Amino acid sequence: MVDPKPQPTDEPVVPIGRRAAPRLRLSLPAQLIAVDKAHTCILLNLSRTGAQVAILDAMRKGEGAILRCGIIDQFVIVTRSEFGLNALEFDEPLTDAIVLETRRYHENFEEREKRALIETARKWVTGETGDDRSI
Repeated sequence: MVDPKPQPTDEPVVPIGRRAAPRLRLSLPAQLIAVDKAHTCILLNLSRTGAQVAILDAMRKGEGAILRCGIIDQFVIVTRSEFGLNALEFDEPLTDAIVLETRRYHENFEEREKRALIETARKWVTGETGDDRSI
């Protein structure tokens, strides 16, 4: 007798290894807003389920915060904190569109920053400050 075809189950897929989703490596300025303080940090990697940030001030494991970077404005929980690095888990997974838009933002970030710096220098040299200090 031949075994019947295996039937799909409704059980969740268990991730292999530590990662629940592939990571996108980045280096973007971000902000981690906790109850007591808004921390400036660098977003080092991102996936649909979480992120890793480099931060000067240590945060406690289990602490909640809001991660802001580009179009990301998401509640996170600190899952690991060691040597200036914090692993974060999103309360709700990001969409693929948000991850892809963050990738595009990262690819163009350096050029946008360079153009903004040149424009600021040009305005300073020409005296176009945009404020009323010259009155």
